[in-house]
Amino acid sequence: MEWDLSIIYKNKEELYKILKDLENQANDFALKYENNLKNEKEFENIISKLESIYNELSRAGAYAYLHFAKDSANGAFLQEINTICTNIESKLVFFEIEFCELENAQEIANNCKKYSYMLNNWLKAKKYQLSKSNEQVFMKMNINGKEAFSRLFDEYLSNITFKLDLKKISEEELLSKLYSPDRALRKRAADALTKGLKKNIKTLCFIFNMIKNNHLSECELRGYENPMQARNLSNQIEDESVKSLIKAAENNYHLVENYYNKKREILGLKELKDYDRYAPLYDDISNDWDFEKSCKVVKDTFNKFSPKFAELMQKALDNKALDVYPAKNKRSGAFSYGINPQPFVMLNHTNNRRDLFTLAHELGHLIHQSLAGENLGYFNANTPLTTAETASVFAEMLVYDAIKDTLSPKDKKALLASKIEDIFATFFRQINFTNYEIALHNHEGELSVDEFCDLWLAEGQKMFGSSVKLRKKYKYWFSYIPHFIHSPFYCYAYSYAQLLVLALFGLYKSGKCANFVELYTEFLASGGSRSPAELVGLFGLDLNSDEFWQLGINEIAKMVKEFCE
Repeated sequence: MEWDLSIIYKNKEELYKILKDLENQANDFALKYENNLKNEKEFENIISKLESIYNELSRAGAYAYLHFAKDSANGAFLQEINTICTNIESKLVFFEIEFCELENAQEIANNCKKYSYMLNNWLKAKKYQLSKSNEQVFMKMNINGKEAFSRLFDEYLSNITFKLDLKKISEEELLSKLYSPDRALRKRAADALTKGLKKNIKTLCFIFNMIKNNHLSECELRGYENPMQARNLSNQIEDESVKSLIKAAENNYHLVENYYNKKREILGLKELKDYDRYAPLYDDISNDWDFEKSCKVVKDTFNKFSPKFAELMQKALDNKALDVYPAKNKRSGAFSYGINPQPFVMLNHTNNRRDLFTLAHELGHLIHQSLAGENLGYFNANTPLTTAETASVFAEMLVYDAIKDTLSPKDKKALLASKIEDIFATFFRQINFTNYEIALHNHEGELSVDEFCDLWLAEGQKMFGSSVKLRKKYKYWFSYIPHFIHSPFYCYAYSYAQLLVLALFGLYKSGKCANFVELYTEFLASGGSRSPAELVGLFGLDLNSDEFWQLGINEIAKMVKEFCE
């Protein structure tokens, strides 16, 4: 299945026509309201006009990016559309700046009910704003700065081929071999990945350094106290809360070590190497999850939880909003791109059982984006990463819970192991990634290839302790992770979501919350119109309490204990 982008625009000609109209709308908006934001009674109507323009700009950007994600040969088209959209958006940048400068800005924010939360967030970020002209310069420079290097990363990586057993295969196909029961094949796949990355490591490290330098410059110019502050602000979470999350993970690395020591015993190995981390316990059924079978499991699971969820999934399938299989020049990984009237999902399905959970993950995003987009509008539908990843991880837990009791005891044990490893990847490994990024961004000046590699090995080994031996060949594996490039400090949002989901899922399964599905649907449908703390409060949980993180960690400890016993 390949996606059909005609639901966004019929063709490129329609896109160019709409962009020309958007430019006229932006000019008219600026002419009417720039230096004239004073009428409090009309403020909500004014923002609605602005929102309409931004909504269409987001659709244009999505159309171009989805073309590029499908085939990196469309890079020039993406650059062209991004340039046009940025030029239009630069005409509107005055609005937030002038609003924050109004003497009665707080009063307007409080009275403008539909957009109150967004406007209050603007006021919180006021101290990091630059002048209108400087903001316009930033926007235009970014097209040929960090956005250009981000595009280069995608294009470059999608064109790297890896040789395994005399065959050229894609990164996604190669990574799937790390889940093989054949240890020799896993080792060959790991070595092939290392060889392909090492061959291109200088260019990849150059891209990393440029992203780092660009981020540092922006932090200095805006006055952020640390490299993570901008991300924390956009995630609507306090710096101290993130530090607490990181500390909670580090204090529980022993769970990872205990699990992998037990797995090594079960596999009968003297030493667990980096390429053994995802080895199945047995020659199980993990590689017969074709897309049709995976779809049925996910849809049945969603329908049991909430028919509305299954309905939104079917709508996406009917609209051909999924692009499923690996292809030449296609971007690696998976994502859900939230736009109206239909979010789009990209996969690289290779029939591995892990792909079943990736499908659930991305469709969880799609459901979240669909529910929020139905009624909230562009501004309020946008969610901070901390809550955006909740729906995806919760969907994975639903599917895990749905299939585990259908398996034999042997396969159930293998699934438990696989789920624990997924949770480790979503919680501990993402904190590992975050600590790596902190080390990179705190490093003065550009990093050499050896410095990138040495820091990667050192941080990685902290998570595994003595349970897994990370070979020197593993040191290049940081270089294919896109979040480091596209969204610095994104990764801890996964960890946040994992602990939140474990707490929520425990509440759901306990039956103590009779209207859980109703509350959870409200949680998702609220999008970014309410704070993460308020949304979590729907379930009686306190996001700012010291005990909050421990709720999720206790669930992880229970699963590790169950496995080890």
